Amino acid sequence: MPTQAKSKKESAEPGPAPSVGDSARIQAHESEQHLVVHTLNAKLPIPYFTPGDLANNTRTVTGWLPSPGPAKDLIYYGGLGALAVAGALEWPVALAVAGATWVIRSKQEGRADRPGVAHEPEGVSGGRGSDLS
Repeated sequence: MPTQAKSKKESAEPGPAPSVGDSARIQAHESEQHLVVHTLNAKLPIPYFTPGDLANNTRTVTGWLPSPGPAKDLIYYGGLGALAVAGALEWPVALAVAGATWVIRSKQEGRADRPGVAHEPEGVSGGRGSDLS
């Protein structure tokens, strides 16, 4: 939900001086989310963004987004999606493979987070003898 922005008046930015009869003032508005827009108060207030506003607003908004997963996951799931779009896989099969992969990986990550549990790749006995005895 949009919130009311706080305003502060600034003098006109350096550059061509306004004419004597022109009462051009620049006002900066900052929202509670720290997004900034400037307004040129002339006969009709004109909102505009400075290059600094765009850079700061972009950094602020991208800070709200969740971080993307590892690149290999993006490549894997993107490849499955591309195969489904190209018709090499039917979309239910691609969805089932992606879902199963996600479930298996999340369970493996859950095991890796538990302290005191030794993890070995499958098929490696670590010199403790065979588990098949």
